[in-house]
Amino acid sequence: MRIRLLQGLALLATGLLAGAFGYGAANLVPTFDAVPLDMRLSFHAELMRMNGITMQAAMAVSTSASLALAALTRGRARAIAGAAGLLTLASFLVTRLGNVPINGRIKEWAVGTPPADHAEILRRWELFNDLRTFTALTAFVLLIVLFLRRPATDSGTGTESAAGAGNVPVRAS
Repeated sequence: MRIRLLQGLALLATGLLAGAFGYGAANLVPTFDAVPLDMRLSFHAELMRMNGITMQAAMAVSTSASLALAALTRGRARAIAGAAGLLTLASFLVTRLGNVPINGRIKEWAVGTPPADHAEILRRWELFNDLRTFTALTAFVLLIVLFLRRPATDSGTGTESAAGAGNVPVRAS
């Protein structure tokens, strides 16, 4: 039961994370590029202020649930859950070390004047955004694969084994 709850939590948090980043990459970034710079900067600064808590929480829950799932499983399931956890951790690190510092600069530009090289800095923000979107989406796909794996079966009877608990082999205590 604990494994199923962790699977559900990891899938939910990682799906929300990948969906939010995917929506941003597919819809917000092209919109940012289509509007005047002052509008983009004002909206971007406000959006990042609103997203700060929500996105960090999604990354924390996704990473924690995936790594806990890895700790409680064995074999290929452990590797898949662990990889998903590390990928969402990578999304967090890219965000904190790449996007967040640029967001701070964008806030300053929104109330002042952007520097001459603002277009290059905004392109770098978009590169970081693409990277964190890719890592979150890949983590989500891995968790879907883990969830859809064939359940463990008892070789003698062909029935589902208790060790398979939710399609994921559990670690023996």
